[in-house]
Amino acid sequence: MTTTVIRNGTVIDTEPNPVVLRGTDVLIEDGKIAAVGKGLSGDEVIDATGRIVLPGFVDSHRHTWQAAIRAVAPDTDFQGYLQTVLGELAPRFTPEDVRAGNLAGALEALDAGITTLLDWSHIQLTPDHSDATVDALRASGIRAIFGYCYGGSPEGFEAETRRVRELGVPMAMAALGPEIVSQEQALREWRLAAELDLSVTTHMGGHGVQSAERGLNWLRDNGLLGQRITYIHANDYTDEALKVIAESGGSISVSPVDEMTLGIGYPITGRARAAGVPVSFSADTVVSAPGDMFSLMRAAFTLERGRITVADTLRMATLEGAQVVGLGDVTGSLRPGKQADLVLLRTDTLGMAAAHNPIGAVVLNADTSAVDTVLVGGKVVKRDGRLVGHDLPKVLSDLDEAARRVLGTPEG
Repeated sequence: MTTTVIRNGTVIDTEPNPVVLRGTDVLIEDGKIAAVGKGLSGDEVIDATGRIVLPGFVDSHRHTWQAAIRAVAPDTDFQGYLQTVLGELAPRFTPEDVRAGNLAGALEALDAGITTLLDWSHIQLTPDHSDATVDALRASGIRAIFGYCYGGSPEGFEAETRRVRELGVPMAMAALGPEIVSQEQALREWRLAAELDLSVTTHMGGHGVQSAERGLNWLRDNGLLGQRITYIHANDYTDEALKVIAESGGSISVSPVDEMTLGIGYPITGRARAAGVPVSFSADTVVSAPGDMFSLMRAAFTLERGRITVADTLRMATLEGAQVVGLGDVTGSLRPGKQADLVLLRTDTLGMAAAHNPIGAVVLNADTSAVDTVLVGGKVVKRDGRLVGHDLPKVLSDLDEAARRVLGTPEG
């Protein structure tokens, strides 16, 4: 049995709520957290003196393939995003472009301390696109859930979804219905998700108050409220509707930056938590938003300061995020037995030094430059501020080639 001890850190556990443990060790055995305390020993030692040690962040909804078209629409609204990104650019993506974007996007997340990612992937135009997506997620080393959104001809939906399910990657049904596509298509998505024991992650509640009400009624009328559902951009739900979601076991993914900049609506972070709904954060898309959790936490906290605290914010970025994506028993906190998905943040910088409240410092002061070390399942994927195990020049070269092909820009 291999053991690693992360020694003498300022440790933040998040379960049941964030708490600071100074001068504390974390023992890892066979990729899992074995103990948290003082005076622990292991075969390998990672010195965490001057570091904040906390669970890795969880992004519950990211269109990862769009790393290849970063900042292509920074000033657009939601309709502009749909027209430019999904209407014009997405059809140009080859499987090779998807692999380049997904690998770079997943590594971007790891580099920023995001260890778990639900990749909401609506670029599955062919089976080769799906295989490229899965290959990139596996190669990255991130803890990934493939949010599969079928994009081929209608008659191929069921067979192709079953084929992807057999690939063995952790998977969720990224459903387009009932608010975006026909109710008939939506029923096919949701019923197959139930048959294949897949959770459902869906853009619901962000298309107007009447649409939100109709969609929730549709779930109720079709006996679907009991499925494991994550509602994305759910800003148009009333407080009463949020209670229905809470009572049915649903959860919510908030994109605090994009929901404001794209004009989707005011994020419901505080209202949802007050209703008892687990809430997580989402980068959504780097075509018009940042891709790191620090930016998302600050945006959410700033918008909802009257409803949430920095401790609430950090919990949503870690443990609640893990609960939302169905991995609350796997990651998101430092409980013994959970996977050792950890982040070590530097405090020896001008932006982080002399921080008297480590939780406040993580939420309000840290940025990607503070991410020193990242572990996924006990494996070090970033050390001393640099990702390990990847040919980054090639990753970036492939990403650049994909961007030039998709956008039609010349080399140089």
